[in-house]
Parts: sequence; structure tokens; C-alpha cells
Amino acid sequence: MSYEMIAILMFSTMMLMLMTGQRVFGAIGFVGVLAAVLLWGTGGSDIGFSAAMKLMKWYPLLTLPMFIFMGYVLSESKIADDLYKMFHVWMGPVRGGLAIGTILLMVLVSAMNGLSVAGMAIGATIALPELLKRGYDKRMVTGVIQAGSSLGILVPPSVVLVLYAMIARQPVGQLWLAGVFPGLMMAAMFILYVVIRCRLQPELGPALPQADRDISRAEKMKLLRAGLLPLVIFATMMVPFVNGWTSLVESSAIGAITAFVAAVLKGRMTREVFENSVRSTLGISCMFMWIILAALGFGAVFDGLGAVKAIDSLFTEQLGLDPWMILILMQLSFIIMGTFLDDTAMLVIVAPLYVPLVKVLGFDLIWYGVLYTITTQIAYMTPPFGYNLFLMRAMAPKEVTLKDIYRSIVPFVAVMVLALTLVMIFPQIALWLPDYVYGK
Repeated sequence: MSYEMIAILMFSTMMLMLMTGQRVFGAIGFVGVLAAVLLWGTGGSDIGFSAAMKLMKWYPLLTLPMFIFMGYVLSESKIADDLYKMFHVWMGPVRGGLAIGTILLMVLVSAMNGLSVAGMAIGATIALPELLKRGYDKRMVTGVIQAGSSLGILVPPSVVLVLYAMIARQPVGQLWLAGVFPGLMMAAMFILYVVIRCRLQPELGPALPQADRDISRAEKMKLLRAGLLPLVIFATMMVPFVNGWTSLVESSAIGAITAFVAAVLKGRMTREVFENSVRSTLGISCMFMWIILAALGFGAVFDGLGAVKAIDSLFTEQLGLDPWMILILMQLSFIIMGTFLDDTAMLVIVAPLYVPLVKVLGFDLIWYGVLYTITTQIAYMTPPFGYNLFLMRAMAPKEVTLKDIYRSIVPFVAVMVLALTLVMIFPQIALWLPDYVYGK
């Protein structure tokens, strides 16, 4: 049997196991180690052990539990809730102002947590009921929350980019910086859409009534100070890192400690908050470590088979496709897979194949990490089984139907596709900041 046929057999076996409901890391790790043993005998079993040792020696992995803990402390202690109260008061007089404030809330929550589910939970439970009560169009605001929460996997500290960094063997710091401008650009495009839509159709996002705006200046400033606390925490963590005063791991520790101290000083660090934050951090961190471990083992076997060279030869020599056409086909495959898989599953399934192929084609792997993440955001919101669609259905009030949720994402998916196209055409949108910081 040829190595190409073995690679296809491995891939199809893994997909079959996933379709039967097996855990992602179990399916990928099992296929990888089993193939290694069948190909190279008992010595092949060392691949799993080698992957574990490589994972344990990867120092930047320490950032993962630190940033997750920081996000959960801010969420569980309700410090993140203060953000929405601030936006509610300060943005309320503007048409569509609460929807704009919700997008800004999503950006800041993303900067605190690095997971899209955190932004979705805060947006659906805090912002959505308030927006509906104020007469906002349910389809528009449902789309705003789904699109805004997807920024969590692009804006640093993105947990997904940590996973990509490990598999692609790229610096986490550069990937995070590469996600800054694309993430902010996408948020600005969402805001621009809301502004234009509410200007053309004011009934979709009415301004707050005068009675709700009659708040003293002192009360407004108090809300502003409370709402900006998460931003101060983020700055305390990122400024030393960007200026080269601390390493990435040290900055993550600063962020976790600062969030904890802030919760204590505000009197919100109860035993329940601490236990919930630690348990959630442990659960998510272990999940990601198992997935990375399985992906490394599977990738090692794929590399040994030379599957990447065979596929590169198939696309470029036999089919005559140019590198850009191959790249576009890869992105389309991500969107299709995103209809039934989450972001981590997509990455670990195709990373052993796609990442080396991107390198062979001559593209920058930092830039491709941003493309992958944006494409994942699109896949999150693509019917029939987009991840965010069902999260929203589970959290939204009864008056928001599944049909409303599906229709709400159409304009925002179009905005995301436009953002992806811009980053593909102008790579410096993603690469300028990491080149500037690391080139100093």
C-alpha cells in the first residue's frame, strides 16, 4: 500500500470515528498512534510519548490557564457586567447606540477571556433582554451578539491562536499581535453596518427615552470608572509585553493576578466565585492540552508519511492549480467543516495537512493563522450547524426563534467575508503590528 493511500485511510478513519460521536482528542490520538504502531512496529508507540514531552516543554503553554482564569474571574465576579451598564448609559442617546455598545462590550470581553462562548453568554444573558425591552429589532441584535462574540477567538488573548501556535510551531506573541488590527477592523465594520442600518431604518434601533437618560454627571462618571476597570486590567497586562518589559508568560500571570486583586478589592471574590473560576479554568485547559497532544501525535505520523509533499504535487503539478487557488479551496473547506465541527476540532483535523502545505506554497504562517481564525468565525455562524447559532438558540428568550437566528447572521457573515478578503489581499493588516513590535 502506498504512503498516499495510508494517509487517506488515516484521515477517513478519523472522520468516521468523529461521526460516531467519539471525543476529538480520542479519535485523533488513537488513529495517530495506531497507524504509527502498524507502520513502524512497537517503536511507533513512542510517538505519543514524544508528543507529550514536547507539549510539557512548551513554555508559552503556561499562558493558557492564566488567561482563561483571568477571564472567568472577571465574568464570575460580575466585573464584566459593569461594562454593559457603562455602554448602556453612554451610548443610549445614539440611534442603535445600545447595539454599538454591545459590539464594544464583545471586543472588551474578548480581550479578557479569549473564548467566544464567554462573549456569547454575557451578550445573550445581559445585553439581549435589555435590547429587546428597549424596542430593538430582534434579528439585528441577535446577529450583533453572535458576530461580536466570535471576536473572542481573534482578539488577543485568543485561546484558539495558542492552539494554532503549538501545532504550527509559531510564536504565540506574534499571532496575538497579528489578530489585533483584523479584530478591531471587523468590529469597526460591524459598528458601521449598525450605524448605516439604523440611519436608514431608525425603528430598528431607537435611542433611549429622555427619562432613561436623566442621570447625573457624577453617576455617569462612576459608571465610566467601573466599566473601564477591565480595560485597565488588560492594559496592565499587555503594555509591559508589547514594550518588551515582560515575557508573554509573565504578562499572563500579571493579568490573572490583577483580575483577582480587582475582584477582591471590589468585594466580589467569594468562595463560590473562586471555585467556579478554578474549576472552569482546569476543565478548559485540560481539554485544550489533550487536543494539542493528539494533534502533535497525528501530525508526526503525517509528516513521516510525506503526505504533504504528495498533496502539494497533486495540486500544483497534476491539477495545475496556483498557490492562491489552493489557499482559497482550503478556506472553503474550513467553512464547510465549520457547519458540523467546532474550531479546535477543525484545526487539529486538518492542521497536520494544511499548515505544512501553506509553508510549502510560500505563504506566511502567522498571516495564515489569522486567515484560519477569521474563516472559523464565519464557520461559527454558517447554517445549518454553526456553533454560535445553537449557542444563541440555547440562551435566547423564547420570542427569538431559530428562523430569526438564521436570518440574523446573513449581513454579518457578508461583513466577515469582506474582512477575510481584505486581509488576504492586504496581508500587512495582520502582519504590520507583529513586524513592528518584534522588529524593534
